[in-house]
Amino acid sequence: MQWRKDWEACTSFAPVPPPAHPTYDVYAAIDAALAEDAGDYGDISTNSTVPEGTQASATFLAKAHGVLAGAWVAHAVFARVDPSVQLKWLKKDGEAVQPGDIIAEAHGSARSILVAERVALNFLQRMSGIATLTRRMVDAVQGTRTTVLDTRKTVPGLRLLDKWAVLIGGAQNHRIGLFDMVMIKDNHIAAAGGIAAAVKATEDFMRSKGIQRPVEVETRTLEELREVLSILDGAQGESMVTRIMLDNMTKKDASKPAGLDVSTLHEAMQLIGGRQIETEASGNVTLETIRVISETGVQFVSIGALTHSVPAMDISLNIQTE
Repeated sequence: MQWRKDWEACTSFAPVPPPAHPTYDVYAAIDAALAEDAGDYGDISTNSTVPEGTQASATFLAKAHGVLAGAWVAHAVFARVDPSVQLKWLKKDGEAVQPGDIIAEAHGSARSILVAERVALNFLQRMSGIATLTRRMVDAVQGTRTTVLDTRKTVPGLRLLDKWAVLIGGAQNHRIGLFDMVMIKDNHIAAAGGIAAAVKATEDFMRSKGIQRPVEVETRTLEELREVLSILDGAQGESMVTRIMLDNMTKKDASKPAGLDVSTLHEAMQLIGGRQIETEASGNVTLETIRVISETGVQFVSIGALTHSVPAMDISLNIQTE
């Protein structure tokens, strides 16, 4: 797609590649945001107060500690509004910023800068907020074997941008959508008639269609885990299941380290033993608890909070006319 080619042409301030997706168009997301803002009359505040032809300079200013993400997206917003506006990025995606840091400078039509301002900041602030929390989670598990993952709990229409911010923050994406990985969850299991039936139906379907994708099975109890392990052992290495999710196998307990009882998760990891299967924990994951979860030896920890309720990073744009 054109947006991806354009990103490849100017990676100096956006060095982390966006996730692969067969259909997602960042320009369409930007255009939808600009159209939403413009409504039927456009920016009547700017058009009524700023004389046409007025030139201005502007600075993006960090007002909080965090990790920058979304520079290219914000840059693209200005280009969609007015390609003649010149932007100079002083910080790159993935770099730490602190209050008072100038992130970027803009120069051009005052009207264009004001029209692009809020949409550009919305993308930049949200993506930076995601990257900031992600980096903190990644730092918290340093020295363990655990990799931090996101989930599909993203803003509708912003999936790729949310997950791009996670990559910029130093974590990995779980699955981009419904198409790139099989995730057999509790509702699939209930509808299929049990874990064994769900796994068999999945493998039959995949083989009949010639589809090769990772397959993950969710377990919520040690009994369900034993059932999945029995399926894997019986398949003698021929199963298509590549990962087991250990869902909510922790519980809050103020008497335990970080206020979390991970004994069931420990037992689950002991049951899995040395089997060649990926493991993923989810549930009750916070900055305070992720370390004790990772110390059980689990390979992945998935965190919905990275994208479903993250605070935006405080960034402002200050303009001065010439």
